[in-house]
Amino acid sequence: MQSDLYQMQWKATFDAADFPSRSDAQRLNFIAESQHAFTYGQQTADVAAEQQKLLAADAVIFHFPLWWFAMPAILKGWFDRVYAYGFAYGYRNAGNRYRYGDGVFAGKRALLLVMVGGPQSDYAPRGINGPLDELLFPVTHGTLFFPGFEVLPTHAIYGAGKLDQAATQSVLAT
Repeated sequence: MQSDLYQMQWKATFDAADFPSRSDAQRLNFIAESQHAFTYGQQTADVAAEQQKLLAADAVIFHFPLWWFAMPAILKGWFDRVYAYGFAYGYRNAGNRYRYGDGVFAGKRALLLVMVGGPQSDYAPRGINGPLDELLFPVTHGTLFFPGFEVLPTHAIYGAGKLDQAATQSVLAT
């Protein structure tokens, strides 16, 4: 299974439209509304479908271009919407008890496959941008490991914007 967020025209904005049946119509509290929607099966269909894909997977590859030292907004919005309270955090209604290796994704693996515009030397320990693993730590540690994924080493393709046809075929073959 795969999710091409651009092809799906994924709604990246986490907002009131994500909660068709609000528990509090007067105040939009994202955590409370996320918990309510997840608990009572009132999430939007796109969010519920993505959660089912995650539950069905043994391993998940998040493939994206590095954009301003992070993931693109559409992918951040995917995490904001899909990682509902009670699903990826607040698991089993136990607050922070299930986290960092525990949680809904325990026993599943995740890998970042990142297309990087600059050369590898720019992302080395003494490179101008700093080590790629440090730039991606909020994703690997917070977004993936927190809800239980075993995070595999990041796979980066450097100089992605300048790959010619032959180099692209070589990368795809590896």
